[in-house]
Amino acid sequence: MNNSIKFATSALALGVGLALSAPASAGGFYIQEQSTKEAGRAYSGDAAAADSAATVFFNPAGMTELEGITVEANAQALFVDARQSNTGTTRTVPGVPVAIPVTGSDGGNPFAQPLVIPSFYATAQVTDRLWLGLGVNSPFGVVVDYDEDFFGRYDSLKSDVFTVNVQPSAAFKLSDNISIGAGVDVQYVDVELANAVPNLNPADADAALNIQGDDISVGWNAGITATFDPVRLGAHYRSSVDHTLEGEFDLSGLTGPLAGNNVLTDATAPLSTPDIATVSVMFGTDTPYRVYGTWRWYNWSNFDEIRVVPEGAPTQVSEQNYRDTYSMAIGAEYDFTERFTLRAGTMFDESPITDEFRTTRVPDGDRTWLSVGGTYDLNETISASLAYAHVFVKSEPLDRTDGFFQGTPAAVDATIRSDSRGNADVLAFSLAANF
Repeated sequence: MNNSIKFATSALALGVGLALSAPASAGGFYIQEQSTKEAGRAYSGDAAAADSAATVFFNPAGMTELEGITVEANAQALFVDARQSNTGTTRTVPGVPVAIPVTGSDGGNPFAQPLVIPSFYATAQVTDRLWLGLGVNSPFGVVVDYDEDFFGRYDSLKSDVFTVNVQPSAAFKLSDNISIGAGVDVQYVDVELANAVPNLNPADADAALNIQGDDISVGWNAGITATFDPVRLGAHYRSSVDHTLEGEFDLSGLTGPLAGNNVLTDATAPLSTPDIATVSVMFGTDTPYRVYGTWRWYNWSNFDEIRVVPEGAPTQVSEQNYRDTYSMAIGAEYDFTERFTLRAGTMFDESPITDEFRTTRVPDGDRTWLSVGGTYDLNETISASLAYAHVFVKSEPLDRTDGFFQGTPAAVDATIRSDSRGNADVLAFSLAANF
């Protein structure tokens, strides 16, 4: 097997597996930012609130609480501050008995400022018992771009993952108290990754690996609500979406004895999003105040490896070993007037990344949210909502070794050692209309 293909396919598996992280606002590569009202109460009302068209995404059964036709457009701006500090990054050189330091800048803040995440939802009451809905959003993704001279460039330089999820849904009211709902998730994912590759001679410029791939696949979700005033209970399950990415990778810039390994070829790689189960409770269905609580479970352990099938070469496997996680949120809101509602909440969101597999592509840590928000009814039809959240991300050390050209005399190990720190501010706005 050609050494460049062996290296590049392994890098593709590693890159796809590690690049998919949310921009410091949710664990793993899940993006929380799907509703302004939920952002204001730290996503504590997900499966039970049923007070906006965004319930299509969080629990379609909640559509039965919405009369007539509702539409909602959201935009959330993420201001992420993330930094890496070099604490002794090194690489080996064939024939040299000790590793040498890797120098360079801290890479700068790799996140675009701001990163805007839009979403759109609509619901329609068809009969006294049947509702239909549609949601369009981006539930997974990342945009990370370090400076070219980043000391961690052998680990990552660019990770650009984009998803669009289109979810037609339906809900049915079984009785005055019980409703059920379900939806189909048609999901598109596009991935672009880049990192530097060390040449044998440290004095030579680095080589470059660029990877691109995309796919469209389908999943499903379903939920139930039970309302017994003044309490509403909600439960929701979102299935994994199993993607098979198809694309190409381009390894270029290798010099000296490695120059013959520069390659451009095709490959496929599976990628599965996690199953997500949510249970929510709401107190105050018939009062001017409401208290919420939500618990979520993420089946991240189904993301245990990436298996790459390159064209004309053996299958390559890269272990990921994500762990199952949970998040918990509590929140409250109060109707100060018939037109104005104020809300707040907090959430703890556990990271699925284990220390052994943490990288600069996913400098992930446990997160704590503090949120506030409000809604004002402009008239009988249109309302506007605004929310702000600060996300505290636990600082974590990185100590990871990646091998290049393993099993050959040109084998090089690059070890990144870094302190990773960061936090995020989220500013959300939405307009909703009810007819």
